[in-house]
Amino acid sequence: MIRAFDAVSLPLLRWLDPEDAHRLAIQGLRFLPPIRQRLDDPKLAVRAFGLNFPNPIGMAAGFDKNAEAPDALLKLGFGFVEIGSVTPLPQAGNARPRLFRLERDEAVINRMGFNNDGAAVVLRRLASRAHLSGIVGVNVGANKDSPDRTADYVKLIETFAPVASYFTINVSSPNTPGLRNLQQSAALDDLLARVIDTRERVRKNAGDSPVLLKIAPDLSLAELDDVVHIARSRRVDGMIVANTTLARPSILREQARAKEQGGLSGRPLFRLSTRMVAETYVRAEGAFPLIGVGGIDSGGAALTKIRAGASLIQLYSALVYKGLGLVDDIKRDLSSTLLRTGRDSLSEIVGADAATITAEDWPVR
Repeated sequence: MIRAFDAVSLPLLRWLDPEDAHRLAIQGLRFLPPIRQRLDDPKLAVRAFGLNFPNPIGMAAGFDKNAEAPDALLKLGFGFVEIGSVTPLPQAGNARPRLFRLERDEAVINRMGFNNDGAAVVLRRLASRAHLSGIVGVNVGANKDSPDRTADYVKLIETFAPVASYFTINVSSPNTPGLRNLQQSAALDDLLARVIDTRERVRKNAGDSPVLLKIAPDLSLAELDDVVHIARSRRVDGMIVANTTLARPSILREQARAKEQGGLSGRPLFRLSTRMVAETYVRAEGAFPLIGVGGIDSGGAALTKIRAGASLIQLYSALVYKGLGLVDDIKRDLSSTLLRTGRDSLSEIVGADAATITAEDWPVR
């Protein structure tokens, strides 16, 4: 059924404005007919952050910003879904057009600006599915005009603690002016201290939601040293590596479209983000698991990201070009790899190539 859906929907959606196509995709998922779920290969199960994931493939934040279709995505085979980014107050985001396809590069540029329905609306939607199973994380951000952005994150932890499987602290979006400054040492230390303190304060009544930190791929290695050190000292539960990049690799074929402002995602981000996964894995020294995201568009790419140090992975941009069938393709390829190599679980290969990838000469896919 998923293949048939892709065959019909992908050509249609490509004719539409990217943001209109995204809106239509969300609406389509909301009204998807019942799907007979296939059980995942038990060898693909992952335990991380105290949670049991049926498979390592997640839907990245940015697709279902407002928690309109998390359960439809879970039924389509994702092991987990991350909604958001959500801000305390509703936010329109930046002016359109703000989403662009680079089709020859299988890439996307966005400057959305944290457009979302706001915490109150998203909370109602998540509360309505509280009786359902499935891991649904909440990616939280600050309002553009907030006088105290750290207070925004604290408020969102308090608000969503009863319904979030985990939290992602998003300080790495390039589309909110000044947000990435929260990755600087003093600001990040204060932010994580307040967030973790809030999580500890509310956990007795609201459960124990892991807190993850999502970083940019554009950090220098010296900056990454500081970020990982602070994340470890503040005892975050994990990191997501990495968000979109402001860089424009010379290999891009659609150079005119590449001049659009915003974060670049998709295939051209793969090398940079995978290198950052490996660098983070080496620095974390097993203190916490990583979620790898950026340019994953095949089973081989997923395997590379895992061998770089990711316990879990997330997709988004590749689905624009490959369709939802990509999820099953990746799971099948990962299962085949484990069978062929005699491995019992993906955990046996997490980080196996990190040292090689952090070397200067690791090959471009």
